[in-house]
Amino acid sequence: MTKDVLISVEGLHFNGDEDPAKVEIINAGSYYKKNDYHYVLYDEAVEGSSQITKNMIKFRSGEALMHKKGFINADMLFEENKRNTSCYVTPFGDIMLDINTNAVDICEEDDSIRLSVDYDLQANYEQLANCRISVLIRPIADVHEVLGMQ
Repeated sequence: MTKDVLISVEGLHFNGDEDPAKVEIINAGSYYKKNDYHYVLYDEAVEGSSQITKNMIKFRSGEALMHKKGFINADMLFEENKRNTSCYVTPFGDIMLDINTNAVDICEEDDSIRLSVDYDLQANYEQLANCRISVLIRPIADVHEVLGMQ
């Protein structure tokens, strides 16, 4: 895998009988692997603002850490079959979240890596949603080839 990558982060939130809420962001970023951990770094723009959030995703089999710093600040730890608490800090206030991780899966191919996390999210001891995050990491050069760009 190359250092310069395209990162696609897709999230689904299931709230009871409602249709799942889907969020997707696609950004250029950096990738590296060190001491059995994969690292992905990218910036996320805030809609309607010039502020950004710097993101780092650190993961290996069975665990992932999402670190956000900037407009939003958080350290969300996903450990398979464990519950962790995280403070999600926004300009509008702080939210204490309980994250109960069901599964953390990694699929490595020659030209891509996919991280999938399935978890339950609670706030103030109330179930908010069943969630899934899927992160697809691909070399930017491969994306340019698919799009016919040089």
